[in-house]
Amino acid sequence: MSVGNIVIAGGSKGIGLELVKLLEPRAERIDVWSRTAGELPASAKVRHALCDFADPNATLPELPEEIQGAVYCPGTINLRSFRSLQVADFRQDLEVNLIGAIRFLQACQPRLKGRDGAPASVVLFSTVAVGQGMPMHASVAASKGAIEGLMRSLAAEWAPKIRVNAIAPALTDTPLASRLLSTPEKREAMAARYPLKRIGTAEELAHAAMFLVSSECNWVTGQVLGVDGGMSSCRV
Repeated sequence: MSVGNIVIAGGSKGIGLELVKLLEPRAERIDVWSRTAGELPASAKVRHALCDFADPNATLPELPEEIQGAVYCPGTINLRSFRSLQVADFRQDLEVNLIGAIRFLQACQPRLKGRDGAPASVVLFSTVAVGQGMPMHASVAASKGAIEGLMRSLAAEWAPKIRVNAIAPALTDTPLASRLLSTPEKREAMAARYPLKRIGTAEELAHAAMFLVSSECNWVTGQVLGVDGGMSSCRV
């Protein structure tokens, strides 16, 4: 089943790139906005435009006349003690995680159109650290917590024509998390924290995002889907 036209912010690396690969056979067109083209597949369906969501003055690229799905993937992992964080650190995380998402959605909203009676879909990314207090996560949890509030508000405001959901991952093996997984010892220690005893993969998160974008998920909106190896809900 076709998913129509999809716009993915931050789709050239990590979870976003895996999502592009999964959607490419089902999409009519995929627009990727990111700082580099990365390893995007060579496909007539996939179009890349330069965009840096850390730059508040960046001009957003042109959109197709009509889009059926919008996914915002850019994010930060700024894990430091509250004492060592400066106000500028919180501002930077908010710029990428929240303000970037707001600018992206404001651009996309007029073009978001469902097809065949189905609503269009928006997918955002939160973090497990919003629902479960974790040390060293003050800045990222604050900005991603704002994403969850934004998601729920827009899910109500844009219903029934646009569905809005979020995914809350735990640590996932992506370029963004590479410094936290840079040695076998670090990987083993991180994996031991999860009930499923391993770290998530970018492809697993991409499958969750594809589900939320697709028509198979047409009766789901305003939800935070935890994809976190059981961290948010299990104690073992």
